[in-house]
This record gives sequence, C-alpha cells and structure tokens, in this order.
Amino acid sequence: MARNVLVDAGFLVALLSRRDSHHQWAATQAPGHALPWRTCEAVLSEAFHLLGARGAPGLSALLRRRALIAAFDLDNDVESVLKLLQKYADVPMSLADACLVRMSETLPEPIILTTDSDFRIYRRHSRQMVPCLMPS
Repeated sequence: MARNVLVDAGFLVALLSRRDSHHQWAATQAPGHALPWRTCEAVLSEAFHLLGARGAPGLSALLRRRALIAAFDLDNDVESVLKLLQKYADVPMSLADACLVRMSETLPEPIILTTDSDFRIYRRHSRQMVPCLMPS
C-alpha cells in the first residue's frame, strides 16, 4: 500500500458527486487508501469550483476532519512546477496536475487517485511513470 495518497480534483468530484460517471469507481477506491489524503490548493480550488454549492459541504467536511490535507507549498517548488508546466504545455498540463506530479517526486511511496488520463503521459523525475490509479 502507498504511504502517501495524493488526490486530484477529478477523484474528489467523482467521490462526492453521485452524478459523476466515475462515482462508483471512486467510492470503491476510497476505503482502500489510508487517510489523510494529500493534495494541493490548486486541486482544492478546482474541486470546489466543479462541485459548486451542492458538493462544497462534502469537500469541506473532508478538510475539517483532516481526512484531506493541503500538503504542498508552491513557493518551495515553484521552479520545478514551472518546468513541468513548460514541458507539458502541449498536453496542456494544469497547475494542479503539475503540483501533484511534483508532490509525487518529493514524497515516499506516492500514488495519485485520479480520473485524468493525462497522468499516463506525465513523467516524474523526467522518465518515471507517475504512480496512479484511475478508472479503466
């Protein structure tokens, strides 16, 4: 099992919205991954926006319980994140995705829970696949 579970906005939206096409997958994955889950503020911004008023209470509850924590300081890794954004500009890579890839480079035994297939394209440390779980 991964020591550091990272989550992206797509996973959070799928988990908290029964109307999301990946809801069942996310609901099945969630219990198998130890809390707290880690993410970055860019992911939280995306998730709050995508969930809207209907989904915000669920996301707020995860944060209040510390089941989900913002565990990334962009100031400390700005150059690495900007390099990733430049490298994957043609994908294009979002700031949230770049922060998660960088987190996967700095934390031991990471795994990213995501619904975003772009994580199959991204590489950590230039050549390594990003360890992630996503719906097939």
